[in-house]
Amino acid sequence: MNNKFLSGLLIGALAGAALAIFLTSEKGQEMVEDLKDAAGDAAGNAKEQIADLHDELNSLLKKGKAFAEDLEQKIKQATA
Repeated sequence: MNNKFLSGLLIGALAGAALAIFLTSEKGQEMVEDLKDAAGDAAGNAKEQIADLHDELNSLLKKGKAFAEDLEQKIKQATA
């Protein structure tokens, strides 16, 4: 069991060191910046789509209320 633990620890340390070396390299930093830009773009797009959906739902709600009020008036007129 100790042998497996030490092997896992060694592999994890080597992977962490390799990742640290890569991320501190110019190419690694470019990749991190590209990922940050992509994440920012995705967040901006999501916020824009949510705002559009909110506006559309508000518009549908107003139309539904107007329809219900109009229908109510017609029913009152028909039964009067």
